[in-house]
Amino acid sequence: YMSDSHGIVKQAIAETTIPRGVRFEALPSSGTASAMDTIVAAEQMAQKDCAVVLVLGGDGTNRAFVRGWRDATLVSLSTGTNNVFPVMAEATVAGMALGLIAAGTVASRLVATQAKVIDVDIEEAEQDIALIDAVITRDAFIGAKALLDPSQLKEALLCRAEPAAVGITSLGGLVRPVSDKDDFGLHLTFAKGGRQLLAPMGPGMFAKVEIGKTRLVKFDQAVKASGPSVIALDGERERVIAPGQRIEMRISRRGPWVVDLAATLQRAAKQKIFLRTN
Repeated sequence: YMSDSHGIVKQAIAETTIPRGVRFEALPSSGTASAMDTIVAAEQMAQKDCAVVLVLGGDGTNRAFVRGWRDATLVSLSTGTNNVFPVMAEATVAGMALGLIAAGTVASRLVATQAKVIDVDIEEAEQDIALIDAVITRDAFIGAKALLDPSQLKEALLCRAEPAAVGITSLGGLVRPVSDKDDFGLHLTFAKGGRQLLAPMGPGMFAKVEIGKTRLVKFDQAVKASGPSVIALDGERERVIAPGQRIEMRISRRGPWVVDLAATLQRAAKQKIFLRTN
């Protein structure tokens, strides 16, 4: 497990009766107190070929993990608001599903679906990814991470456009929904004089957003942009793009494998795994 500053796993271990034969191993931490710790932990888990990984956090935490281990098998639980990739679920049910897959009792490929991902290729810079959306803004510097001012938006590429969410994904979702099951994405432009959309930019925060053009984007179809701008990934400003610096973004289904908790327990029930004979 990844050591964290709050000692979540250590405390859980201390308060739990550990079955015989179960061993816990803390991974060496990079100690940066940043997303890099998650990236490094993911790389270490990939080296150990972990059967399944529980990720606690939001879209940003999951994005960091996937940067370290692209095709991991994940159970991603949301620990806050304004998230799209992780799910809200009963922790006990999630634990049951994790145990079934970790033990090999239920094969992960029978109950997991490979997620979409956006690859972001920045000229003469490190490549990056997004799990939900990549947004080009008019900002000159990063400043606050969150995207709350619609006047700064230039364009967005979304692999999921969810109407029942808040943030950038809802801007697409309230115009042209795209689910995690759809084998395509959505490209939006924002322009003065465009169609006005009343949308939740954040929890409890609504704004009028002027939508320019919308179009569906096929897998591996390049969406090109250039600076000066700032690119935001999964709702947070991340990288400054210099004047003339080019960006190419592509959607594919080459992301992590996401476990369906209900499908896992349903398969376990059909296999009568939890039934015991007298």
